[in-house]
Amino acid sequence: MPKITVNNKEVEFEEGMTVLQACELAGAEIPRFCYHERLSIAGNCRMCLVEMEKSAKPIASCAMPAADGMKIKTNTPFVDKARKGVMEFLLANHPLDCPVCDQGGECDLQDQSLFYGFDNSRYKENKRQVKEKYMGPLIKTQMTRCIHCTRCIRFATEVAGIPELGAIGRGEDTEITTYLEKSMESELSANVIDLCPVGALTSKPYAFEARPWDLKKTETIDVMDAIGSNIRVDTYGWEVKRVLPRVNEDINEEWISDKTRYACDGLLKQRIDSPYIREQGRLQKASWDEALKLLISKLKIYKPEEIAGIVGDLADLEMIYSFKSFFNKSLGSTNLECREDKIYINPKERMNYIFNSSIKGIEESDFILLVGTNPRLEATILNARIRKAYLKNKTKIYSICNPGDLTYPYESLGSSTHVIKEIESGQHEIFKKIKKSKKPIVIIGESALQGNSGAYVFETLKSFLLNNNFIRKDWKALNILSQNASKVGAIDLGFYSISNKNNFIFFDKLANDDFKFIYLLGADNINFEKKDKFIVYQGSHGDKGAEIADIILPGAAYTEKNGLFINLEGKLQNAYKASYPPGDAREDWIILKDIANMIKKPLGYNNVNKLRELIKKEIELEKNVDFDHTSQMNFVEKNISINPVDYYYTNVIARSSKVMNECKQLSKKLLFTGIEKAV
Repeated sequence: MPKITVNNKEVEFEEGMTVLQACELAGAEIPRFCYHERLSIAGNCRMCLVEMEKSAKPIASCAMPAADGMKIKTNTPFVDKARKGVMEFLLANHPLDCPVCDQGGECDLQDQSLFYGFDNSRYKENKRQVKEKYMGPLIKTQMTRCIHCTRCIRFATEVAGIPELGAIGRGEDTEITTYLEKSMESELSANVIDLCPVGALTSKPYAFEARPWDLKKTETIDVMDAIGSNIRVDTYGWEVKRVLPRVNEDINEEWISDKTRYACDGLLKQRIDSPYIREQGRLQKASWDEALKLLISKLKIYKPEEIAGIVGDLADLEMIYSFKSFFNKSLGSTNLECREDKIYINPKERMNYIFNSSIKGIEESDFILLVGTNPRLEATILNARIRKAYLKNKTKIYSICNPGDLTYPYESLGSSTHVIKEIESGQHEIFKKIKKSKKPIVIIGESALQGNSGAYVFETLKSFLLNNNFIRKDWKALNILSQNASKVGAIDLGFYSISNKNNFIFFDKLANDDFKFIYLLGADNINFEKKDKFIVYQGSHGDKGAEIADIILPGAAYTEKNGLFINLEGKLQNAYKASYPPGDAREDWIILKDIANMIKKPLGYNNVNKLRELIKKEIELEKNVDFDHTSQMNFVEKNISINPVDYYYTNVIARSSKVMNECKQLSKKLLFTGIEKAV
């Protein structure tokens, strides 16, 4: 390997590295504004200047390729003077309004000026003024502060795949703006706030809410989709002030979706903080004792086969396991379901319902087939990985169905199940392309698995991949794109009702009014007619489930309790308590444990440690699920259509969020404007 000498210390480096990267290997800290590890090199801030032997001038280390035998110095008076000169230029037009800037305490320019700034300036000219730009309800601009590092432009173009930002003008008149002075339309747009090294782009909903040193910081997991992005929740007292990304190379790198970042204000609104009982058609506030006594009295009326339980999309493993134990042990009922609609599942082995190639594995793929999915709206971070694979490897992407703009080019193969039949039989044009690929990926969305054709779609594609050796120890091309944070964990814990002849037995019973008592555990997205059913809703928000409930029990939201989640690729992750439930709300597993104790049929655990031991044993247990998939293989001719995703309203927290509502209204306005222009 080639070697470079940095501050008289010799280190080896890989071919293709820059001088800045080689210096970091040697332990030298290099200041920078424009350079970012995940973006292309711009080399326009010049803050990373270093001294190179036999060079009369300092060099920009971020843009200079490292070469064998180079001798670099990063801490000489020559380097110090050069960096101070650059800092003086940067501050020549900077407004220096740190006391009123939202970036204060987290500003790269503020930090670097501490080391390289002067207490006065030689420039006496008036500072330039730049008018503010409109970038939508999420991003607040103060463009006079901008130092033209172009990080935001490169992110929008390269990572988000929506080239809406750019630089206009030249020299002193350069301005960063959206080309048409409109809102950014990317679901990743707010990541530019984290990238901005000054206070030019800041968070509009968070503006003037708190200073970073006022906040308690908790590292946890996101539940807005099934990705399981690693996040940091910042709280002030009980209130969640903001959500920021954490670096996890295997899952979300260092990006998060706008919904993950901004739906958190929904945690404060429409909260259920007390039990309620419906009396004479109206919900009345009640005590815990009153609500639970009424619930138990109703449970005694109905037979086990008339009682059903549905778990929602934001449930952690503690909730799911407790709910299942409560139904099986205390009530003797097995009518349980984690699905919101008739979506086919095959729980015989774990690979049948997880994302086997892994999120990071997408970057290694050389062929991607999307089947009935819109990953941009269903799993934004995963979609960014597919774009990365396209840019990095020129991976060819095909889709059965037309999902619209996915931020990368793809070829639509039609939407009929006939396409799958032709691929399996080798008659389709892409059959040879799949056969030639070494690491293909097939991503099956929930829309493709819906209804009677779902079994055929899944089993046929799985059979095709097995027969062609694309499901093996080192690579599994079969991938299911779940949309809910609770889905994989619920299937792992056996929270479903299926039989060999009927995958949707629960939904058929629900439609036939076989259930007289329904317990909704955070389940707001399932649609059914109430009629004469008695409904208990246990959850955190007064949403769709609470509207039809006869008893409401207040639970805790995901930031208000410790919990385990399994993401779509099957990774078990810990979510940590950042806040605490409002009013009389309790953690959900504790509520279920208390009900079981009151009816004298305890669940066998009294603390969370014992509960987690049982959960982990259940997950690790080799399950022999009695499920025969061969009877599901009959060809069903149908057009696969992608179910519309109301991106900003997918769950109770997002629907309660004022910011998400603003984004939804803006997206509607843009849609209608586009239609009018087309007409």
